[in-house]
Amino acid sequence: MKLVKLKSIFLLFVAAMLLLAGCSSTAGDEGKSDTSKDGKVKLRFATWDVGDDVDLQQDMIDKFNESHENIEVVLEAYGSEYDTKITAGMGAKDAPDIMYMWNYPQYKDALEPLDSYLDKEGAEYKDNFYETLWNYNSADGQILGLPVGYTTHVVYYNKALFDEAGVEYPQSGWTWEDLQETAKKLTNKDTKVSGFAFSGKPDPYDFEMFLWGNNAAYVDDKGSLKGNLDSKESVEVFDMFQNMVKDGLAITTEGSGATEMKSGKVAMFVYGAWGLTPLKEAGIDYGVVELPKFKDGKSVSILSSSGVSISKNSKHKEEAFEFIKFWTNEEANKERIGFELPVLKSVVESEQLEQDEVKSVFYSMLEKSDGYTPSSFIVEDWSQVSDNLNYVFESIFNPSTLMDPKEALKSAAE
Repeated sequence: MKLVKLKSIFLLFVAAMLLLAGCSSTAGDEGKSDTSKDGKVKLRFATWDVGDDVDLQQDMIDKFNESHENIEVVLEAYGSEYDTKITAGMGAKDAPDIMYMWNYPQYKDALEPLDSYLDKEGAEYKDNFYETLWNYNSADGQILGLPVGYTTHVVYYNKALFDEAGVEYPQSGWTWEDLQETAKKLTNKDTKVSGFAFSGKPDPYDFEMFLWGNNAAYVDDKGSLKGNLDSKESVEVFDMFQNMVKDGLAITTEGSGATEMKSGKVAMFVYGAWGLTPLKEAGIDYGVVELPKFKDGKSVSILSSSGVSISKNSKHKEEAFEFIKFWTNEEANKERIGFELPVLKSVVESEQLEQDEVKSVFYSMLEKSDGYTPSSFIVEDWSQVSDNLNYVFESIFNPSTLMDPKEALKSAAE
């Protein structure tokens, strides 16, 4: 009898050990972020960057690891497969603890809200980030990422072409009428120079900033296209751009117009900070200026903003927040200043970026663009809506079709 009882106890012990082992394995599968053999908390950090940017990030991570006895961060560079791998990881509850983020509406349910963490840091900490950036790193009223980098949009202009035509450089406070007059003076059929260029198939996300400038938007706060996308103010914007093509003041391009400016054949185009280095390397003597205003509107820009977020399934969220604080601190902002606009006011001040002839314009546009929420953050099925708008916009701006904006937008809104 005792032997049977002992055998039963032994079997129960084995079963319990197997159950614990199974639980341990399952927990590991949900994040693969556990303590390593040396007792350190191991955190996975996913980046979308490639090449030299990854090397810079690894150097920064090495500094963090050296200064933290209890945390070890491991970099995972996903490159062009970033969204695919992040989505798959979230679906399998195997997402990295920390990850770069931009599409908050899509991934919001898998991200840890950071409001309570920020509250602990105090108002001064949060206020050092530009206010406009919080709106782009949030969803459903919750902050889901700490801002890392951003760009607003500005007008790039080729100084050499302006000088050759004897035209004054554009100044802050100019209007779309001013831009059209300037484009007319710079357009030269003999030298095949165009005064202005814009995408013939513009990304709907970016193009909404022009509607904002004319007191319009694609949707209202309930996500309705009807009465908004096809409003009088919206139609005015599309009419203006289409008429610039019809009147020969502008050309439509496959991209933004950067390639054409590099070739010396375009005098002005709208773009983000991504154009700074490529145009410089191409030997183009350029300047930048704020976006023009509409007569009864404003100069407003959309933001392309990146943040760094924590997985809701991470087992070590406090340590993960410690790392993203490091990743967004002053030293890190300065490390990335060569290829990313700093997001901290203190760094902008210490590096005197507001006195920089070029970079100051992006910060001026940042301040002017507070309070605007992209429709992609409001509309649930934005990818489908965006695809439809992309098709409609192309039909309006394609020189071979040039569909009537009022009719095209009315059809798209219904």
